[in-house]
Amino acid sequence: MRGETGAVPRIALVKLSALGDVVHALPVARALRARFPGAGLTWIVERREQGILAGNPDLDQVIAVDTRLWRQEFRRPRGLLTVYDKIRGLTRRLRGGRFDVALDLQGLWKSGVITALTGAPLRVGLALGHCRERANVLFTTRRVTPAAEAVHVVEVNLALLAALGITRADVGTPVFPIAADAGADAAAARVLEEEGVKPETLLVALLPGAGQDVKRWGVEGYRRVGDELAERLGARLVVVWGPGEEPLARAIAARMRGAPLVPPATSIPEMVALLRRAALVVGGDTGPVHIAAALGVPTLGLYGPTSARRNGPYGARTAAVQSATGRMDGIGADAVLAAAEALVR
Repeated sequence: MRGETGAVPRIALVKLSALGDVVHALPVARALRARFPGAGLTWIVERREQGILAGNPDLDQVIAVDTRLWRQEFRRPRGLLTVYDKIRGLTRRLRGGRFDVALDLQGLWKSGVITALTGAPLRVGLALGHCRERANVLFTTRRVTPAAEAVHVVEVNLALLAALGITRADVGTPVFPIAADAGADAAAARVLEEEGVKPETLLVALLPGAGQDVKRWGVEGYRRVGDELAERLGARLVVVWGPGEEPLARAIAARMRGAPLVPPATSIPEMVALLRRAALVVGGDTGPVHIAAALGVPTLGLYGPTSARRNGPYGARTAAVQSATGRMDGIGADAVLAAAEALVR
């Protein structure tokens, strides 16, 4: 594939959010870099999630947008004018990129609008019935129907590459580059050291948060699993939390027999550094679980209303427990402990 002038192509990747979804799209950038080494690759992402792309070796540029702020502005007097100015500024910046191709990896109407704003003549997205919102197809020029075996969202993302002549066989094992940050590594090391966690200490991370309450396993479940894993593995527990989740993390820690670590608020790079240090991660359908899996950390996901086959942790060192009832309270602690111990072994 060549750009309009015969030069290397300029490609825009549109994957705005959420954190786990951005992680699941990382192999697309790696595959494009491998196929088109000199291509200009730009990723358009929500400001809140851009930290996971910092230092990504496959990207030339990251453009952050804040559609959450746009929605807030709509409720304010003259907010419409503010949003209009922001969209006009974004459009100028995107058109300045002179993109040849844009890949919509989100499948929403808003990602479709941003894909169209790139001005790319070739705009690739999912076919009707596969994108998350039907209106998305109005903004793409080539639509891909994933193969039946492309069940996991990572595989669905990679299916879009067929429009650029890249087959699934060409990609091989998906690669999830997440760069280390020296400052974040040092900050995480200080937190662990202050809590008496030595470099040789086995660390197990619990990630009880989730974007929706229906995806959260109960406090008592995490309490029991944490206590049992600490005893059986001789491990120290850390309860990792994100925005708005600290009370939940502290409620779990307060009921445990040992002295689990509840770290202070962390940036995305600091959370990455903390998860990189873990020997095992157990959590629900939440972004940090997918970060841990991408880092190669043994990761166990707990799934109720969402499908682990489609949304679960992806990789060779991962496993999932799927509730038979579709509810998180249908997951038993014994099943989680058995899966966790099997994963560690």
